[in-house]
Amino acid sequence: MNQPCNSMEPRVMDDDMLKLAVGDQGPQEEAGQLAKQEGILFKDVLSLQLDFRNILRIDNLWQFENLRKLQLDNNIIEKIEGLENLAHLVWLDLSFNNIETIEGLDTLVNLEDLSLFNNRISKIDSLDALVKLQVLSLGNNRIDNMLNIIYLRRFKCLRTLSLSRNPISEAEDYKMFICAYLPDLMYLDYRRIDDHTKKLAEAKHQYSIDELKHQENLMQAQLEDEQAQREELEKHKTAFVEHLNGSFLFDSMYAEDSEGNNLSYLPGVGELLETYKDKFVIICVNIFEYGLKQQEKRKTELDTFSECVREAIQENQEQGKRKIAKFEEKHLSSLSAIREELELPNIEKMILECSADISELFDALMTLEMQLVEQLEETINMFERNIVDMVGLFIENVQSLMAQCRDLENHHHEKLLEISISTLEKIVEGDLDEDLPNDLRALFVDKDTIVNAVGASHDIHLLKIDNREDELVTRINSWCTRLIDRIHKDEIMRNRKRVKEINQYIDHMQSELDNLECGDILD
Repeated sequence: MNQPCNSMEPRVMDDDMLKLAVGDQGPQEEAGQLAKQEGILFKDVLSLQLDFRNILRIDNLWQFENLRKLQLDNNIIEKIEGLENLAHLVWLDLSFNNIETIEGLDTLVNLEDLSLFNNRISKIDSLDALVKLQVLSLGNNRIDNMLNIIYLRRFKCLRTLSLSRNPISEAEDYKMFICAYLPDLMYLDYRRIDDHTKKLAEAKHQYSIDELKHQENLMQAQLEDEQAQREELEKHKTAFVEHLNGSFLFDSMYAEDSEGNNLSYLPGVGELLETYKDKFVIICVNIFEYGLKQQEKRKTELDTFSECVREAIQENQEQGKRKIAKFEEKHLSSLSAIREELELPNIEKMILECSADISELFDALMTLEMQLVEQLEETINMFERNIVDMVGLFIENVQSLMAQCRDLENHHHEKLLEISISTLEKIVEGDLDEDLPNDLRALFVDKDTIVNAVGASHDIHLLKIDNREDELVTRINSWCTRLIDRIHKDEIMRNRKRVKEINQYIDHMQSELDNLECGDILD
């Protein structure tokens, strides 16, 4: 496992090393020399070879955002790191290094070929993000647990695996175990797995495989259920009504309310609390269902707006294309005529006419763009009014429903206070028949103590209700503001881009005409 002796000092990947590597790997002909003079942008590099350079640490690769192939074999690298920006990487060679742990690969979602041959790895893990992995080379490492193979079942694209010269490869059942548990594998240790071997392996381990599949199915079902729940929660968050489809808000009111929990043991409070909770949850569910309906309306409004914008832009572009096509047909004919004309005065006249046509096209395209700007501005303003009105109405109705929650809390507070004072009087007079828990009895020292306890519980409940209402109102207002700002910015950027396109096209046409004029006059 040890690397060959090397008298070179350990090196860290710096800009100088990377520039030299990129330059050495570029084309050597005239284009390559020009690239060296002008410099090569790291973001344009697709393949990078850094083998045999005594590299100790991977670093400074963040600019290679489009890199597809990275060769780091035959170095002294001890840790996989610094690869987080290489999301487009397809091929990675880290063989012949000193790596002990598989890590740092979480962003390499497009990786298909990974070589970690001849390192110091003892466990196969932390590859979960590599969903496209097809080739995995882990030969000549320290993997000694056959159960590591089961981990590889999750990689549905894996077709080639190398584990030779690991402790597990010495096991008698090594090949059969792998063929049984990885049935889609085509090559093991660089040898093709024939169908006969696959059938023997399947038969030998059938019982264990069936049990494993059952467990995997249960786990998959659980994962799908959790994913569905996450998606449902995200949908509720988008509507700003998450956790309002049940008793979550009510339960949160009592989660940090020790006095309220103690007071619930008072005679008659249990039934009172049940009634309170039922009515409170009904209001929360009403807010929840209303929120989902309003979200659908907002979505419909946004979809309609987006479609109107798309259609307006498309129609405007079609008009522009027709004008350009008509212009180009005439323009090409005019250029041909200019080239064939021999009389200079006629040439100059025809060039002036072409120049006038170009100016006329510019005016027509800019007029179209201005018409589109006005049309979209009207559409955006109408959408803005509609969405602001919808959000305002939603907030108004939610606040009305939240006020009902406060009314219920106030009513419950009054009833609880009555029961508490009545209980205090019975305790003072010695008429209380029920035994109270010690924590609860400690509150009945005097009237002020019990009134303060009931009041503290009430304040906590009102604060929870207020906070949930404020959160909802703040979030939907922020969403509305960000949405409208983004729409306005997008339109500004679209307009600037279109004006730039028009100017570039017109400049190109005029430049072409100017060049023709110079050439013909010189001739």
